[in-house]
Amino acid sequence: MDVASLKLGLVGNCAVSALIDDRARVVWACAPRFDGDPMFHALIDSPEGVGPDGTFQVVLEDFSHSEQSYDHGTAVLRTRLYDTHGNAIEVTDFMPRFFLHDRPFRPMMLVRRIRPLEGRPQIRVVLRPVVDWGKSRPVRTRGSNHIRFVGPRFVVRLTSNAPLTYILDETSFSLDQPMSFIFGPDETLDRGVEDAARMLEEQTVNYWRDWTRRLAIPLEWQEAVIRAAITLKMCLYEETGAIVAAMTTSVPEAPGTQRNWDYRYCWLRDAFFVVRALNSLSETGTMEDYLRWLRNVVAQSKDGHVQPLYGIGLEHRLTEQTVDHLRGYRGNGPVRAGNQAYEHFQHDVYGNIVLGSAQSFFDHRLHQRAGLNEFALLERIGEQAYAIHDKPDAGMWELRTRSRVHTSSVLMNWAACDRLAKIATVLNEPRRAHLWRERAEIIRNKILQNAWSDHRKAFVESFGGKDLDASVLLMAEVGFIDPKDPRFVSTVDALEASLCDGPHMRRYEAPDDFGRPETAFNICAFWRIDALARIGRTDEAREIFEALLASRNHLGLLSEDTHPVTGELWGNFPQTYSMVGIINGAMRLSKPWDSQI
Repeated sequence: MDVASLKLGLVGNCAVSALIDDRARVVWACAPRFDGDPMFHALIDSPEGVGPDGTFQVVLEDFSHSEQSYDHGTAVLRTRLYDTHGNAIEVTDFMPRFFLHDRPFRPMMLVRRIRPLEGRPQIRVVLRPVVDWGKSRPVRTRGSNHIRFVGPRFVVRLTSNAPLTYILDETSFSLDQPMSFIFGPDETLDRGVEDAARMLEEQTVNYWRDWTRRLAIPLEWQEAVIRAAITLKMCLYEETGAIVAAMTTSVPEAPGTQRNWDYRYCWLRDAFFVVRALNSLSETGTMEDYLRWLRNVVAQSKDGHVQPLYGIGLEHRLTEQTVDHLRGYRGNGPVRAGNQAYEHFQHDVYGNIVLGSAQSFFDHRLHQRAGLNEFALLERIGEQAYAIHDKPDAGMWELRTRSRVHTSSVLMNWAACDRLAKIATVLNEPRRAHLWRERAEIIRNKILQNAWSDHRKAFVESFGGKDLDASVLLMAEVGFIDPKDPRFVSTVDALEASLCDGPHMRRYEAPDDFGRPETAFNICAFWRIDALARIGRTDEAREIFEALLASRNHLGLLSEDTHPVTGELWGNFPQTYSMVGIINGAMRLSKPWDSQI
């Protein structure tokens, strides 16, 4: 056993996903979708390290070290394992994704291909899926070239040209030729295992490289942006259009804090930032998929109220419970399934809905540009935004025991009214445009009057409050205030003095339900970069951006939080918020293409 960590790679196909560590062990994967029962759960039951249960491992005997990388421009992951005798193998992992008969082909399937690189390596294959959150293991049955794993709700099949006896008994054997493992639906392949795996890999590589080629990337930091974009795309549950905040549950924000949450759902706030980041790269397909899901959310809202998050299948109730038999990531429990935040009133959600939809009214590339019918739906959201704009809520940080009029929530309600006025203008609805401009101005004046603190020389986290909060940095990003305004410049200075540890930034300074935050929240550091660049402190912004890029894991991925002292990643993984920050920072800071060519 060895210590579990977030040195993980993500493979996925916009239907299912898996996390694989740098020893080629699948330590997390849910089925039949992102928020399902963990089939591989070792990541969150690892007090003594990564054990065999709840994993799919390719074990190289006498292991020495490893290398891991993605194929350029794809979601295909390669792990090279070396032993102490000079032998080596390569494990290629991916989930098939491409178009077949003009439809997306994205089965619940993981393909693993193993080949010897040097010598005659000895390997063991450990395949121990679990059911019911690790309470039991599925029944195994053997066929001629496959093993079936029969659970109470579904059956999966491993088809392989490796000796099945060795797999079933976890016997060490010599790898003298390439072998493939197709783990997925209980269906017979229409060709040989090796041919099928090779075809699936070629088609999947072609899909991702075609997708990547269409991105409008910045001149600088291209690899970081491409990796962030692919990661965000994999967080789309394409069937419905929902975007999950992260792939995991219960990886704590900091050790021993119980700040353990289930992020495998669609937060409207996080999804808006994902859509906006991908739109900036001219990848509008994710926005179109997401808007399908979002229109259903709006249409089903009762009395104007919209939850801050929903299940990826539009589930409204996400009842939170603890999974007591699991011991947690590195023993840091509890493990939670579901998220009680669905019961919260978080008023910034209305602005996030309008902001997430706005481009669809202006972008002439879209097959179906939004029009008056969609505007009527958004006006329902705007009416609610205006009605509650100065009412207390849980805020964007989802405080469970404290309700205030949070500046960030009122700011997003202003954004809802402001964007509705602009949409009405493009739709040639001057009377509606005038109404929404008036409402936006009313909210704007309230923010300027009630959120500014003469004592702190900054905009503070709540009306009449005194505490600082990084979320007010969004004022410039959503166009509420001129970034050169002395009040905004002073706010940035105050936030840096209070919340920053070098390049890292905490969310807020006041204690919350669990005390004072220990780790830095990665997206806040990227908001700081955006603010500094808008102010004109570009050199500082670039320096901080480079430091944040250096804090990513070995594959270019980020979780929710970073420990400012150890540099270790904490929190759910990979976090869409954080990956968004990479794209936004690069797009804001990069030199223009015409400066070089």
